[in-house]
Amino acid sequence: MENSALIKKYNVPVPRYTSYPTVPFWDNNSFNKTLWIKEVKQAFNQSNQKSGISIYIHLPYCESLCTYCGCNTRITKNHGVEEPYIKAIEKEWMMYEDLFHEKPIIKELHLGGGTPTFFTPENLKSLITNILSGCEIHPEAEFSFEAHPANTTQAHLETLYELGFRRLSLGIQDFDPKVQQIINRHQTFEEVKEVTENARNLGYTSINYDLIYGLPLQNIAGLLDTLDKVKLLNPDRIAFYNYAHVPWIKPGQRMFTELDLPNYELKQQLYELGRSVLIAAGYQEIGMDHFALPSDSLYKSQEDRKLHRNFMGYTHQYTQLMIGLGVSSISDSWTAFAQNVKKVEEYLELIDAGELPVFKGHLLNESDLILRKHILKIMCHGETTWDRLDLMHHEFKKSLHRLYEFEKDGLIIKTDHKLKVTPKGKRFLRNICSAFDARLHEEKPKEQLFSMA
Repeated sequence: MENSALIKKYNVPVPRYTSYPTVPFWDNNSFNKTLWIKEVKQAFNQSNQKSGISIYIHLPYCESLCTYCGCNTRITKNHGVEEPYIKAIEKEWMMYEDLFHEKPIIKELHLGGGTPTFFTPENLKSLITNILSGCEIHPEAEFSFEAHPANTTQAHLETLYELGFRRLSLGIQDFDPKVQQIINRHQTFEEVKEVTENARNLGYTSINYDLIYGLPLQNIAGLLDTLDKVKLLNPDRIAFYNYAHVPWIKPGQRMFTELDLPNYELKQQLYELGRSVLIAAGYQEIGMDHFALPSDSLYKSQEDRKLHRNFMGYTHQYTQLMIGLGVSSISDSWTAFAQNVKKVEEYLELIDAGELPVFKGHLLNESDLILRKHILKIMCHGETTWDRLDLMHHEFKKSLHRLYEFEKDGLIIKTDHKLKVTPKGKRFLRNICSAFDARLHEEKPKEQLFSMA
């Protein structure tokens, strides 16, 4: 089957698989805070000395709404919100520290948003210093943060560098003025160049650019110009995302209509253009939607088969326990997930009352753990193997039967004990992983929950 026909066939709503089960299919009825605390303690005891833990901190504030954005944000120009929110995060972390019998060893720390650089350098310094005051830093620790190029100052870069941050992710999306106007995301090439060069001069070792294809009013000429500008700055990593149009979840996306979006043929052309330009420029394809220079740790981890994927995306190292702090953050103990409340006011109230702000979660059963293992391997390595113990599970055996169409279309090669994604199949990783998504197939949602593949 030709690529265009395959694209049409597999252009269906499926998850991005930063977890399994995916959030809409969590069984919240069997979950509560007491069970979550037990899971955290167990994961910490099993893994802290062995591999350390990860912390994700969600900083939701932005001064303006980017209409394409699917993140949990709070729009305000009132910077008086910074200190109360930071104090709440510190209190939440203290609640987790009280569960641990020894100093946490921090292997990963990531600031996401929102716009982390909405916060002043002084407030970010206070936050990170207080979070880390009772911790040890793992020798292989990686600290990273997301930033808006238009408001990231030299003081931000210097302060975070002094605190141990070495990886920076800049949200670019597209340099085309028409696209920037309709998505309300403005930054110039000169601003991006200045932040990139300043970060490199300070000693940041990995700089990522986020780019998106499929945005409203995007076209071939505009994306090619964006890619040419990106190549001049030569970031270490590039996340080249498929725009997720979910206006029923994010009303800001109703600022434009489906008529403004590229159709699926043009969207595929945009993807193929981006992919070919980046590969020709020396970038290596990493998992799904990511590219890295051979000198970057993300590429090296893929070569060493250590690439991992979690709610923060792809990372070059694994930790069993990831604690999410802040509004809407998701935590992962490997055998359980938990998500914080999504409204800032409710989050602040719960913290003030001395309660963990968790409001939903999921305890993984044996079948979940087996399916999660295979989805993760496919997303990270493009292949997976199984043994007779896996085959004893009914849900896993049903997943293998769902692979027939992918095999027939040349997207995978399957033997009795192994699945390998073909070069053609790499474009359809989300679809292939969905074969292992027992909960998606069992519940068959009547409304669209996910973006189109």
